[in-house]
Amino acid sequence: MDIYIYGPISSRMRWIFLFVLIWPGSVLASDWDALREPGAIAIMRHALAPGTGDPARFEIDNCATQRNLDQRGRDQAAAIGDALRAEGITFDAVLTSQWCRTRETADLLGFGDPRDAPSLNSFFGQYERRDAQTRDTFALLQSMTGRLMLVTHQVNITALTGRGTRSGEIIVFRLTDAGVDVLGSILIDP
Repeated sequence: MDIYIYGPISSRMRWIFLFVLIWPGSVLASDWDALREPGAIAIMRHALAPGTGDPARFEIDNCATQRNLDQRGRDQAAAIGDALRAEGITFDAVLTSQWCRTRETADLLGFGDPRDAPSLNSFFGQYERRDAQTRDTFALLQSMTGRLMLVTHQVNITALTGRGTRSGEIIVFRLTDAGVDVLGSILIDP
């Protein structure tokens, strides 16, 4: 989303404008509108999970060995689901990586039972998997219909959309013949 301001504006107005743009929890109306566009797909970075990466010997089926959501992350995921519902947004399918923090985020959003999508698994530290997983994610999305929510990791979102995200941020995009067209982003910070 590009914002253009024509003509001179006061220093005070610049500060107000900047404040509105970066204030946590603010969402510009056009970003909600982007999510309502036909073919729009939401991809979300898991909610707050302190730390970076996972312990060296983590096991995908053992949450005790992984970096997980803390209470702030659980609250954040539930608040994001509530905000989406308040805007009348629903999803036909919620897809998630197999990591515990993404599964828990997807579950706490409250849009039905999330479905595992291994192509959404993190490849942090194993970047040689980036291209194959991104191709698999494209193929998966091309095979599906309806409004989709994907819950995944920063590296996957950047590979797919070219954009970075904060924990709990949603990037809204649509598939094109050339890849993706990013339509906006939504960040709800309770």
